Amino acid sequence: MWPWGHLAVGYLLYSLGVRARTRTPPDGWNVLALALGTQFPDLVDKPLAWWFGVLPGGRTLAHSLLVAVPLLLMVGFLARRRGVGPRATAFAVGYVSHLFGDALVPALVGSRGELAFLLWPVTPTVVYESQPSLLWHLANISLTPVFLAELAVGGAVLALWLADGRPFLSELLGLTRRQASGRAR
Repeated sequence: MWPWGHLAVGYLLYSLGVRARTRTPPDGWNVLALALGTQFPDLVDKPLAWWFGVLPGGRTLAHSLLVAVPLLLMVGFLARRRGVGPRATAFAVGYVSHLFGDALVPALVGSRGELAFLLWPVTPTVVYESQPSLLWHLANISLTPVFLAELAVGGAVLALWLADGRPFLSELLGLTRRQASGRAR
């Protein structure tokens, strides 16, 4: 899944969950934590695999449930002690949605071997012949149905984010929720 796909899926789940619980849009600082969570596994694994050659692949250490679960428990514990528990929840939703997003297509098409990253290093991960860079991936985008679906979901979630009042961006700009959602007079 592409970075914008991870962000879109995470934001959709988080925004709908917050709205169901509180009847209000998400808080901007929590959205920042969510966004970081949606990218965190790739921010750890891709550089360590592609640039430094420390990991065997781009879906290993931070993509493994054996690392993710203890890490999220620790983040939650520390955040609650500091009085920012909702930010840890947002980060966790983003992180877990990332793992779900990476596992979804292999699970749907029956490529169970590609799900081994979820238990790495107990189960070996898929190691590709080359470890391309982000630029290589961007240069080799193909308009597959999965890629186009990610773009469509991203566009729909962008509309939801705008309707939510552009959380985080509005806080940075000092806008009220009413101003950010375009309903100011």
